[in-house]
Amino acid sequence: MKLKLLIALLLAPVLIVVIGSWVAGTILTAPVTQSIDDLPPDLNGRAIQFQSDSGSTIHGWFIPGTKGAGAVALMHGVRANRLSMVDRARFLSRAGFSVLVFDFQAHGESNGKRITFGYLESSDAKAAIKFLRENAPGEKVGVIGVSMGGAASVLASPPLQVDAMVLEMVYPTIDQAVRNRITMRLGSWSGFLGHMLTWQSRQRLGINSTDLRPIDRVGDLHMPKLFIAGAEDKHTTIDESRSLYEAAAGPKELWIVPGAAHVDVHAKVKEEYEQRVLQFFRNNLR
Repeated sequence: MKLKLLIALLLAPVLIVVIGSWVAGTILTAPVTQSIDDLPPDLNGRAIQFQSDSGSTIHGWFIPGTKGAGAVALMHGVRANRLSMVDRARFLSRAGFSVLVFDFQAHGESNGKRITFGYLESSDAKAAIKFLRENAPGEKVGVIGVSMGGAASVLASPPLQVDAMVLEMVYPTIDQAVRNRITMRLGSWSGFLGHMLTWQSRQRLGINSTDLRPIDRVGDLHMPKLFIAGAEDKHTTIDESRSLYEAAAGPKELWIVPGAAHVDVHAKVKEEYEQRVLQFFRNNLR
């Protein structure tokens, strides 16, 4: 009887960790869909839909621009939606670019069973570029990908056929991304819990953590790239951002934003962000 009690006492913490990590995984991968109002009236565009190989019907807005100015697809971060990219759409539209802003699968108004942190979302990225090329014919095409949106644009296979990319605070590997987020909240002792979460990817999503390694794919992208990193980012550390940049093929640039954590860099340093991004796209899309 004492032995059984001792075994139960020893197994209880393990069981709690396993159940807790499974519940956390359920929450983190759950869809974050919501109804979204009409396109803001200051943006002269229209609501659109297109199909993705992710299995989702993708919802978004298309804002036509000036012929010959270029076109840009805006790809939001995890657990966000197209609304987080509206201010970027505004300054790009004012500068004449055609703009596509959309919700990834399992986000916003786009259906989906699970968030996959860039895996299925990479199919949405391919479908978005296809839509943009069909609806802005003859234009050179660029991408702004924020966090998961940047990972999706890098993970797309075959590589996205675009002419320029802005990649903001993109994780090099999902293992690092998960570990960072856990240790930020629970301390360095909790790093092993990251393995408990990434292990679930096969059971939940049918993928391995090896399928979520932008650092292994970025060397295959030969269009001009602007990497943006926050000097104080703890979700994707500055060393991790440098490692992704160093693994990338050229041409490439790295802009480290002083004082920025894992935040909306456009909102934090609006004027400098717009100047840098507009110049980058003008140089490469016109």
